[in-house]
Amino acid sequence: MSGRYDVVIVGGGVMGCSVAYFLASDPAFGGSVAVVERDPTYRTASSALSASSIRQQFSTPQNIALSQFGLSFLKSATERLSVDGDPVDLGLREPGYLYLATEFGADILRRNHAIQKACDVDVALLTPEELTARFPWLSVDGLVAGSLGLSGEGWFDGYSLMQGFRRKAKALGVTFLTADVVGVERSGDRIDAVRLDNGDRLACGVVVNAAGAKARRLAEMAGVALPVSARKRCVFVFDCREPLPACPLVIDPSGVWFRPEGAQFICGAPPPADRDPDTDDLTVEHDLFDDMMWPALAARVPAFEAIKVTNAWAGYYEYNDVDQNAIIGPHPEVGNLLFCNGFSGHGLQQAPGAGRGVAELIVHGAYRSLDLTVFGYRRLTENRPLLETNVI
Repeated sequence: MSGRYDVVIVGGGVMGCSVAYFLASDPAFGGSVAVVERDPTYRTASSALSASSIRQQFSTPQNIALSQFGLSFLKSATERLSVDGDPVDLGLREPGYLYLATEFGADILRRNHAIQKACDVDVALLTPEELTARFPWLSVDGLVAGSLGLSGEGWFDGYSLMQGFRRKAKALGVTFLTADVVGVERSGDRIDAVRLDNGDRLACGVVVNAAGAKARRLAEMAGVALPVSARKRCVFVFDCREPLPACPLVIDPSGVWFRPEGAQFICGAPPPADRDPDTDDLTVEHDLFDDMMWPALAARVPAFEAIKVTNAWAGYYEYNDVDQNAIIGPHPEVGNLLFCNGFSGHGLQQAPGAGRGVAELIVHGAYRSLDLTVFGYRRLTENRPLLETNVI
């Protein structure tokens, strides 16, 4: 069976559904859109397994702007994504992010603070004494400073955001296909079609790579290199007997982070470099909690000395191996192949802005709302990494 679509989006997670929604809701776009998703249960999708947090404390102004738009989108989700008048509740909470720094990281924290203030981020740089006054349950041993988001940071229901995009895009006429892309037909500087594992061939005007953890594989089918790895990140759920009033999402200098999740807490941390391969394995590595996370948690919050792990899961970071920033926009030599990949852990919060940007490129030939050129593929070929220092 053959068909043709003006835009074929490969990957039906939050990025693919966001692009589809913004395309279909643009009055200037009158074309056809197909989203190809290999697993509509989303069992291993990052959109379903993410900790779903949102922050503005980045070191790159464009990342800040993406998350600022993401926040406004979350707050207006019902207005934007409602179908048949149904409310869209994304469970947004804004207790903030708290980055903690020892002397080693204090200068980076201060530099980032200056960038954030210049971008109108509501953030405060706190001394150890001020940290103790705000969070008496926090140990400030070894700390020099902390950066606290006073508003516009917290967490939300990322899976509901993805489903909201998907449902609205369907209502706007987008076609969703359950299949895996197994081949890409390329003629010189253009993609002509994609081939599916069910034998179908989809001719297309534009292909959007929103394939998440499989993004590198799709790029290779088109004869293009994409430095995006599927990195495993384990998240642990635990009980604590003592309450931690006004607890934000805390990032310890060790790299361990934690935040409330209902009556419990969740935590995680990047694994050691020698245990962080490109992988398809989502087996939870419990020794990471026992050997690395728990000691750091107990040292930072004395109440965490007596905690009990109640659950755990592992999901993917679509990790840009070059600079841990997104790759957005067209390939410089294959102009109808567009990327929306490599967000390195901050994809859900930036999905609204990234999807809007890719849709603007397709419909209008240029960014209109927010210039995302810095995230373009060309920086990779020209060895101009866009380094983000606030990666967790």
